[in-house]
Amino acid sequence: MDTDEQSDLCFPQLGNISCRKPKSDWSQSFLFIVLLPTTCIFTVLLNLLVVISISHFRQLYTPTNLLLLSLAVSDVLVGLVGMPIVITKSISCWFLGDIACSLMNYLIFICQSASVGNMVLISADRFVAICDPLHYTAKVTVKKIKICICLCWCAAVIHCGIVLREELAHPENGNTCLGECVYHIDIIGGILDVIVNFLLPLGIIVILYTRVFVVAVSQARATRSRNKCVELQHSVLFRAKKSELKAAKTLGIVVLVFLMCFCPYNIVSLMAYHEIVMNYVGYLYIMNSCVNPLIYAVFYPCFRRAFKHIVTLRVLQPGSCNANIL
Repeated sequence: MDTDEQSDLCFPQLGNISCRKPKSDWSQSFLFIVLLPTTCIFTVLLNLLVVISISHFRQLYTPTNLLLLSLAVSDVLVGLVGMPIVITKSISCWFLGDIACSLMNYLIFICQSASVGNMVLISADRFVAICDPLHYTAKVTVKKIKICICLCWCAAVIHCGIVLREELAHPENGNTCLGECVYHIDIIGGILDVIVNFLLPLGIIVILYTRVFVVAVSQARATRSRNKCVELQHSVLFRAKKSELKAAKTLGIVVLVFLMCFCPYNIVSLMAYHEIVMNYVGYLYIMNSCVNPLIYAVFYPCFRRAFKHIVTLRVLQPGSCNANIL
């Protein structure tokens, strides 16, 4: 092996058992050196604002916001762990070994699976709030939401452990040479992942939000015509609060954006498109983690005020957790 060939190896001293250094064209370089690092920074910073806001301000400590907190935590982990690993594997060799590679892949899968579970819980929360508003406070409590969030993360850990069982049991088998970090999923694990992490949640989210949309439209019509009919004046007692309807619309946008990022990635993955296409739909999927806090800031004045308190360091003042931000 000549000197030029050795310089292309991740571990020149190991010869043929070493992988070659990754080579990419301008489009991939732009993606992994410019777009992803920038997205990574904004993802971490923006989602930390959400985490601190909900954790610090008592007025934001509601069942729905706890679901947003759980989603923000998974997004922070995507920004702190998932994106840097994707960048590292794409522009350089993997030097941390097979075990670290398997564990990092496992953590990325858990974050993605937990995000999907949180979206299902958010859809279920809005379904109850709009379709059964009179019993919402009794059915959806902080304690119950905490239990649901714990079950969601535990289910993600177990599911990803099953899907990547061979990868975790034999981390050295997934890589063909030293300096590589890929994951291997067998047919059973792949089918299970498609059903649990794509088809099933997609069906549940679409069904729940379709029902929410139908009920919200009927309630809006009843509200507009309530002065024309005595029966409708009585039925107004059963309509959801205006704030709940607004929350449903805002979280509906969150869910819609998630589906717009989530579906192309899974469809392209199943159809095994070209690597460049896979890279960009993968970026679109990861980008969703950065978009959610921006949606909250645009549509929720309380989050804008909370972000302002954090950025200006007013959260460090005594009693700031009781500040009126609603």
